Amino acid sequence: MKANDFTTSIDVNQSPKEAFDAINNVRGWWSERIDGGTAKLNDEFTYQRKELHKCTMRIVEMIPDKKVVWLVLDNYFNFTEDQTEWNGTKIEFEISGKDNQTHIQFTHRGLVPEFECYNICHDAWSFYIKESLRGVITTGKGQPNPEVE
Repeated sequence: MKANDFTTSIDVNQSPKEAFDAINNVRGWWSERIDGGTAKLNDEFTYQRKELHKCTMRIVEMIPDKKVVWLVLDNYFNFTEDQTEWNGTKIEFEISGKDNQTHIQFTHRGLVPEFECYNICHDAWSFYIKESLRGVITTGKGQPNPEVE
């Protein structure tokens, strides 16, 4: 991992399996507007938020209860000069257990401070991981973007 890739983490009292299942419930914590599969290796899905952001991901690594990796195949931002900043980056969720807790390490490899979108993406990912994903894992209820906005 590059030291400047965006990363954040959470610790929860639920099991690694519960964390893994929640991560793959992308509609439950990121956006209700997801087209495509999000639960198995090589699934591809598209996320869209209004006219602001649209991206297509492929699940390129999946180790049950341990790791999920998405590859960004295509990306569009309407608020950056370079609308493809995420293209080719990887979004990783690493799950580990320690002291009756589960640790989820989120890293967006390639999302670096030099990117025009970095500050907005930093804040968005921080919310989705620390608040919404945590909510799905701990209570079954996240705060995803609604399907219709």
